[in-house]
Amino acid sequence: MIVTILAGADDLRANEALQPVGGIAMHGVPELPDGFTHFPYADPAAPKGGTITYGIQGSFDSVNPFILRGQKVSGLRDAFYGNNVFESLMIRSHDEPFAMYGLIAENVIMPADRSFIEFILNQKARFSDGMPVTPEDVIFSAEILAKKGRPNYQKYYSRIRSMEKTGENRVRITFNGEPDRELPLLLSLLPILPKHAIHAETFDQTTLTPIIGTGPYLLTKVDQGSGITLTRDPNYWAKDLPVKRGLDNFDEIRFVYYRESKTLFEAFKKGLVDVYFDSDPNNWSAAYEGRALSEGRIIQSTFETGLSSGVRGYAFNTRRAPLSDIRVRKALSMMFDFKWMNENLFSGGYERTGSFFQNSELSALGVAASGNERALLRPFMAEIDPEVLEGRYQPSKTDGSGRDRAMLRAALTELQSAGYRLKDRVLVDHTGKPLALELLMASGGDQERVALSYSQTLATLGIQLTVRPVDAAQFEERRKTFDFDMLSWNWAGSLSPGNEQYFRWSSPFADQPGSFNFSGVKSKGVDAMIDAMLAAVEKSDYVDAVRALDRLLMSGRYVLPHYHMPRQLVGHSARIGMPQTVSLYGARPETWWIREVVQ
Repeated sequence: MIVTILAGADDLRANEALQPVGGIAMHGVPELPDGFTHFPYADPAAPKGGTITYGIQGSFDSVNPFILRGQKVSGLRDAFYGNNVFESLMIRSHDEPFAMYGLIAENVIMPADRSFIEFILNQKARFSDGMPVTPEDVIFSAEILAKKGRPNYQKYYSRIRSMEKTGENRVRITFNGEPDRELPLLLSLLPILPKHAIHAETFDQTTLTPIIGTGPYLLTKVDQGSGITLTRDPNYWAKDLPVKRGLDNFDEIRFVYYRESKTLFEAFKKGLVDVYFDSDPNNWSAAYEGRALSEGRIIQSTFETGLSSGVRGYAFNTRRAPLSDIRVRKALSMMFDFKWMNENLFSGGYERTGSFFQNSELSALGVAASGNERALLRPFMAEIDPEVLEGRYQPSKTDGSGRDRAMLRAALTELQSAGYRLKDRVLVDHTGKPLALELLMASGGDQERVALSYSQTLATLGIQLTVRPVDAAQFEERRKTFDFDMLSWNWAGSLSPGNEQYFRWSSPFADQPGSFNFSGVKSKGVDAMIDAMLAAVEKSDYVDAVRALDRLLMSGRYVLPHYHMPRQLVGHSARIGMPQTVSLYGARPETWWIREVVQ
């Protein structure tokens, strides 16, 4: 429960020794100095104006992005397309692993033990209706999201002990004492909602009525399931702040929805959509053709990033037999023939994924555990594969023939140890029940080809895998309720994994509808490593804790990791201008502009 109180004089005097700062970081201090003029990956000379159209696969039935119900629309508050309508207290730099700079809160006060954080609001901060942002709005936002928001909000804000209005433009949030050094940064990401314009009683209901925010754009048009239009707010309060220079350059942003990825790509080639974020090497190398490309109206751009690869793959639902048996999960993982798929389906354009934090210092793949890792893992050694601990584990490798006999024999041996046997070319358990599973996925895209190839490999051992592509609405509903055997998903990578790991892997979220713990992981070791990760003061301790978590997840075979793209592939209209400096996170659409705009 969050308690809201007013600070007393003694509390205020105790804070006087702490100096306000304009930025905070998960480890150390932010890289940008006081008085910086703009983010390095933004061009402050970027022209303003024009319209950009993004294509989104799927549908939507709600413009409230903060609740569990419904299918939320993209682009209002979006980790990739930007916080166009709803902003946070502070803004994240995409050139650092996890650093926040002043926005609605221009400065913060935070003690070394991070037991509280005090936000000093920018007195110019305004909602789009002209009303000022107040401490009451901050407190209201935290309270309503804790009560009616998505489960991740409820988890974060459950650790707040009290919230205090400490001045005309000040709010102090005190935590409940559980060690979590990331929590102040997560609170700086708190989306600020207008207390005067929100109906608290119905906040958790889907709606197509726009909600006002503090951001640079207004939601001016909603076509249910088809698209939305955002229009620049001419009175946007923060347009001249250093953290906003060179950003938010379009007069109008349109998000248009398409049911299938192929339809979306065709719309892009016809000029109906300005950008196509590609994830198919075959498509990238062969499908960009026609007059638009030859005449230079479409450009193919690649972006190097410093991000970990994340994980695209299949979640095994361990709540259900036989996937509750790790031997079955091991065997199913062995039979993913990446080499054949990569060469025959994707022209060799992917790299194999084995770690949950691959391509970063946080990955434990191929690295023996350090002494500190072993100390962290000592109470949980029963959960650790010795091959993973010693750095010898790698995802299964095949000869690329599509029928690697050595791989099939090894998988069959694992399944036999779990009580299965072949009977009339069908794999059955001790009762004679066939091993039959369903793989749930969103329809469209390249994943159906992958799934069908995988099902054919499983069929050689008498395993029946039914590939079930469904529309976006059905997929959302079934994933939220864990109504699947296996689920195709893409877990985004991060250079600073934190509380979202609770939401993905921790025991309390295993049975929480709407969580991303699709596999139903209930591991004391995993829970302890996430706790250790968030309690780490020194960077080296943090890295060891994340690597230990990685080892537990790899050992548990909760997910069958697939592959990753070594770089970002973006097809886009030649009208779009982009800064020369690319962020650590790769392409950032909020930094783009329309070239044809005349100043």
